[in-house]
Amino acid sequence: MSTRAQQIPQVVRERLVCPQDHGQLLDAGDELYNPRLRLAYPIDADGIPDMLVSDARAVTDDAEHERLTASA
Repeated sequence: MSTRAQQIPQVVRERLVCPQDHGQLLDAGDELYNPRLRLAYPIDADGIPDMLVSDARAVTDDAEHERLTASA
C-alpha cells in the first residue's frame, strides 16, 4: 500500500516546497518533511497537502528526525 505522499501526482510533487524556506521536502509517509526546519506538513485523507506553516508539526525528537531523513 502506498503512502499519502506517494499518491501525490509527480508533477505536483516536484513543485511543492516548504512555504517558509522554499526548500525541498521529503516524503515522510502521510506527511511532507522539511529536515532543515524540522517541520512536518500533513497530507489529508484525500491526498491534499496542508502547506500552512501554522498547521505544520514541529519534530523535536532527534530519533524521529533521524527516522524521517534516513530514506533521503
